[in-house]
Amino acid sequence: MSALPLQGIKILDLTRVLAGPLSAQMLADLGAEVIKIERPGGGDDARAFGPPYLKDPDGQHNNNNSFYLCANRNKKSVTVNIATEEGQDIVRELAKSCDVMMENYKVGDLKRYRLDYESIKAINPGIIYCSVTGFGQTGPYAPRAGYDAILQAMGGLMSVTGHLDGEPGAGPMKVGPSIVDYMTGMNSSIGILSALYHRKVNGGEGQHVDVCLFDTVIASLSHYAQIFLVNGQTPPRRGTWGNGGMPAGVFRCTDGELMLVVGNDGQFARTCAVLGEPQLATDPKFLRNNDRVVHGKEIMAIFAGLFLKKPVAYWLDELEKAGVPSGPINDFSQVFADPHVRSRGMQVKVEHPFEQSLSLIRNAITFSGTPVKQYRAPPLLGADTRDVLATIGYDEAKVEALKQQKIV
Repeated sequence: MSALPLQGIKILDLTRVLAGPLSAQMLADLGAEVIKIERPGGGDDARAFGPPYLKDPDGQHNNNNSFYLCANRNKKSVTVNIATEEGQDIVRELAKSCDVMMENYKVGDLKRYRLDYESIKAINPGIIYCSVTGFGQTGPYAPRAGYDAILQAMGGLMSVTGHLDGEPGAGPMKVGPSIVDYMTGMNSSIGILSALYHRKVNGGEGQHVDVCLFDTVIASLSHYAQIFLVNGQTPPRRGTWGNGGMPAGVFRCTDGELMLVVGNDGQFARTCAVLGEPQLATDPKFLRNNDRVVHGKEIMAIFAGLFLKKPVAYWLDELEKAGVPSGPINDFSQVFADPHVRSRGMQVKVEHPFEQSLSLIRNAITFSGTPVKQYRAPPLLGADTRDVLATIGYDEAKVEALKQQKIV
């Protein structure tokens, strides 16, 4: 098997919950050795974000839930109490041989433990030190804690998400999954990889990478935020309406719904033909996309009536033949049963101590020369403590003594 892209890179991961762990998992998938530091006893806060939990073979309570499992595969778990001097010494010793250190503590928290960037840089000048926070290392909000939903609200995402004004249930709405955490994890990975490349080509210089949820959500608003920057107006909530081509949105059929996006004038004409009303394409109100945006409510209402005449499968088949982008509104069971999803291998199986064949979602990147083919299950709490500490000179007796003192 070909070497993975990040083989030889060693990462010390002090992040918890989701954004930081997702980033570390992405890098672990790509071949980096990731040593995850967890609190003795409780571990990563995410371990308490259940149910559902995997079933312990002995029926005992455990801390391996879906929230933790989604973000911690391909890592080693080492338990260390960083509130103790001995625990801090362990982390610093591990950091000496690492390329990257990641943390998501409140700004300034790790300085009292001498685990902040300047302290680690003093013992490892080439370290890439990535801090993942809610609001960043600077600015008036820097000391605040931040969770995904709070940043969706503060960053403007909720203001443009939800049903159209005037419709039942209108008002700001949170995106379902923790999307800001995921995007922050991606930005963290990009920052780390860029800093590693910079270090390689510019003489071994390390640096501090500052990534936060607030910056990420604002940047992610892209064309929506740019509308405001151009004309000073916040775009209205559009429900399922599209963001460019019109008409675009969810349409009810006789047996369900589909999502349609008419991206240009040619697609509009073909869609009108499929719907049995070709003359709509020559109506002056709908001739060009800009015209259809101006008369959006009218064309959406017309299309809504037409789609109600036949079932989802019929329309999807006809729209596909006409080259018009459309798709079903799938739930998760339909997603993972989809033949294309299966052909892409998006669901992978790993062997977990509690489950013979545990399903996970594969890394979304596909390489031709260095494919990601092997996945290790997210580790049990502290599963690798003895092995990892042995690499820095801690023998069995020393580890046992530290365990008795609840340092590991």
